[in-house]
Amino acid sequence: MLSNERNTKSRTANRRVVPVKAATVIFAGALVVNDAGKAAPGKTAAGLVGLGRAAETVDNTSGGKSIEIDAGTFLFGNSSADPVTAASIGKDVYIVDDETVAATSDTNARSVAGICFDVDDSGVWVTFA
Repeated sequence: MLSNERNTKSRTANRRVVPVKAATVIFAGALVVNDAGKAAPGKTAAGLVGLGRAAETVDNTSGGKSIEIDAGTFLFGNSSADPVTAASIGKDVYIVDDETVAATSDTNARSVAGICFDVDDSGVWVTFA
């Protein structure tokens, strides 16, 4: 319990820095996931967590690098096989790859990317916390 003022540190919630998975290249603009505590490009797999958009390109083939990842709302491609529609606005959308999202988990084969903010002719606007 406080008895005096406290200088409580804060951070803006729009950028994070995460270590990159070994032997991995992530391109700027890619949908990035948390893969067992390391950043990796989005892919179809269970158990991943969508983190946001890569703010930079990082080649971690030699190891030891981290990447800046932006949270917010970003435009990604819409899956032609499992398209996101207006009915998905406000719902989870699912990772197909590092630039594409889909409407369903494909029977739990895909992980959640984020929340569908909007969908238009350009693609799907996905919000990452």
